[in-house]
Amino acid sequence: MQKIVVIGAVAAGLKSAAKIRREVPEAEIIVLEKGSLISYGACGMPFYVGGLIADVSDFVKTSSGALRNPEFFKADKNVDVRIRMLVTAINRGDKTVSARSLETGEETVFPYDKLIIATGATPVKPPLPGIELSGIHQFWHPDDAVAIRSGIDSRQIKNAVVIGAGLVGMEMAEAFKIRGVKVTVIEMQEQVFPAFLDPEVAGPVAKYALANGITLLLGEKVERFDGEGTVTAVVTNKRVIPADVVVLAIGVRPNSELAKTAGLVIGPTGAIAVNEYLATSDPDIYAGGDCAENTNIISGKKVFAPMGSTANKHGRVIGENIGGNRVKFRGVLNTVAVRILDFHVGKTGLTEREAKELGYRYVTATVAAPDKPHYMPGSKSITVKLVVEADSRKVLGAQIFGEGDVAKRIDVMAAALTMAATIDDLFDMDLAYAPPYSSPIDNVAIAANAVMNKLSR
Repeated sequence: MQKIVVIGAVAAGLKSAAKIRREVPEAEIIVLEKGSLISYGACGMPFYVGGLIADVSDFVKTSSGALRNPEFFKADKNVDVRIRMLVTAINRGDKTVSARSLETGEETVFPYDKLIIATGATPVKPPLPGIELSGIHQFWHPDDAVAIRSGIDSRQIKNAVVIGAGLVGMEMAEAFKIRGVKVTVIEMQEQVFPAFLDPEVAGPVAKYALANGITLLLGEKVERFDGEGTVTAVVTNKRVIPADVVVLAIGVRPNSELAKTAGLVIGPTGAIAVNEYLATSDPDIYAGGDCAENTNIISGKKVFAPMGSTANKHGRVIGENIGGNRVKFRGVLNTVAVRILDFHVGKTGLTEREAKELGYRYVTATVAAPDKPHYMPGSKSITVKLVVEADSRKVLGAQIFGEGDVAKRIDVMAAALTMAATIDDLFDMDLAYAPPYSSPIDNVAIAANAVMNKLSR
C-alpha cells in the first residue's frame, strides 16, 4: 500500500489529498497540520470584516453547508487529517517525517513513499518598536477577522490604520470604510498596488479611493507603534496617526525552511524549487501552494505568486502525478482582480515596467470606453492598458480599471495570454455581444485596434 504524507491542510495540501484518493483508492493518506482549522477560505476574511459574510464558520464549509473538519475528510475522502501536529523534520534518508503534537508533546514518525509539502507562507512582520502591542493584526487567520469585526461591532474601533496598499490592504480599507470606520492606508512606495500596476494606472485608483473617504499616505514609512499594552497610534516619518486597530498587509514570505533544512533546493525567490510536474529536487517529494515557486508563462522567469487559485491548481496537479499521470503545471500570469467599493482593478501578464526590465521591444495603448453601449442603464467606463511585443505582436500584459465590468475582460486577457495570442487574435475573438453585456466591439478589441494603429504608422 502506497503511503502518502501531506504537510499542510489548507488549499494545496487537501486538494492534493482528495485528488490522490480518486487516483489511488487504496493509498494511505495522512495530512499533518500544525493549526486547528483546516481547508479555510482566508481570501474571504476582508469581506467578513466588511459585513458581507455573516459567519466566520462559512470559511470552513462546503458549498452544500458541510463543515470541512478532520471528521468530514475521514468520512467523505478517507483522508486522515491530524491537526495540531507540528512537523519538525523531513528525514529523506529513511523517508520519514517527524512531528510533534502541540497538545500532548508526543513525538511521532510517519513513513512515506511520496511526500507533499504545502506549508504555505507567513506574513511579513517588520521589527519595529511596539510591533507586539495588542490590536496589531497580521490578518492571516480567521481569528484576526473575528477580533477586528468584534471590535467594530462593539464600537471600540473607530480609527483603523492599514499598512500596505496591496490586495489585502486595499480590501481591508474597503471593509473599514463600509463599516463606518475612519481608515488610513500607509504605503512606503509612491503608488497603490506597487507590485502589479504601472504608475499611470495606479493614479486613478488612488484618486477614486481618496474621493471616497479612504485616506492614502503614499511614499511614507512607518517608524513605530505607540501605546501601553494596546496600540493607540502609528508613527511615520511624517506624522502621528491615531489607531484603535492596525492591519499589517505588507506581503508574505514562503514557509520553505523545513524543506531547506531537509536539503531540498530553494529557488531564487526563496520558495521551494519545483519542476513542471511540481516535484522538488527529490523526486519523491512534491511542493505546492504558497511555499512553492512558480514560472511566469510570459517571461519564463521564476516568481513567487501566493494565490489561493494557484494553490488549488497545484494540489490537483500533484495529485494527478502521484497517481501515476504526467501532468504539467504551465505556470502563472500573476492575474489579479480587486474591488475598492464600486471601483474594479484587474491585471494579468507583464506590466510595462516589467516588460522594460526584461528587455522587450514593446508598444502600449491605453483606451477608455463604456463597458456596454452608452444608452444601456448601468453603463460605466473602464480603461484598458495593453502591453504588446512590437515584433511578434504578442500581447505581454493587460491592466484594466474602472467602475464597469473589469473581471470579464481581465479573464479574456488571461485566456489570451495563456494561448500566446496576438493583438490580431484579440480582434478576431468572437466574444459574446448583446447590449446588456458589451458594446459591439468589446473593450479589449478596441485596445487591440489602438495598438494595431500604432504599429502600422
